[in-house]
Amino acid sequence: MRISLDVRKTPEQNAAEYYEKAKKAKKKLEGARKALDASRRKLEALQKAQAAEQQKKKEAPKQEKKWYEKLRWFTSSEGFLVIGGKDATSNEIVIKKHTDANDIVFHTDMAGSPFFVIKTEGKIPGEATMQETAQATASYSRAWRAGLGLLEVFHVAPEQVSKTARAGEYMGKGAFMIYGKTNYVSAELRLAVGVTNEGRVMGGPPQAVKANCAKYAEVVPGRDKTSDAAKRILKRIGGDLDSIIAALPAGGCSVRNK
Repeated sequence: MRISLDVRKTPEQNAAEYYEKAKKAKKKLEGARKALDASRRKLEALQKAQAAEQQKKKEAPKQEKKWYEKLRWFTSSEGFLVIGGKDATSNEIVIKKHTDANDIVFHTDMAGSPFFVIKTEGKIPGEATMQETAQATASYSRAWRAGLGLLEVFHVAPEQVSKTARAGEYMGKGAFMIYGKTNYVSAELRLAVGVTNEGRVMGGPPQAVKANCAKYAEVVPGRDKTSDAAKRILKRIGGDLDSIIAALPAGGCSVRNK
């Protein structure tokens, strides 16, 4: 160890100077040790909290999926369950498996549009549910990708929907013939995504989502990728990212500011 002495000072003065330096160094060392111990305690507490949170997630019972969550769905502002197809296969399932005689079927004249069905359970839906279902049908159609603002949607009784094609025509998967009178409604393309009181992610018309979800985000046709929009919605409402992506229409969208 090399020690430098000041020749202008006496040995006692040099010793005193080094003694003071040693005291300061000792204090700094003690402070550093205390800071290190405090950091270690904070890190241990954080690790314990993270471990407890992970264990809590493992122990928490998984929410049972409802049958309609495999489809597009929402609960109308009047309390009616409304279901819709995501693609050709689910369109078949909606019409063939989940449409009863008293239900109301919605569709558009645009190729590739989904079928939506109001599950009436023998009750008569009001104007709000009819308009909301028309809006969902329009918004989840290809009109969204095309950036349209409005679309004509029609509704019919289940017995008017048939897989039987006219002579010389062929009905592919997800396609049905509509016979008889159709009732048209003009619908705005606009949706919202929220989390219900049961913790389910629901996508549908803004009025329906607002009526059933405390937290929600509205979306309109736009250029943002669905995944990017879903991440912004997740930060705003919570929930599950995959479920939010599934609730959004194909073709990109923009998240509206509150």
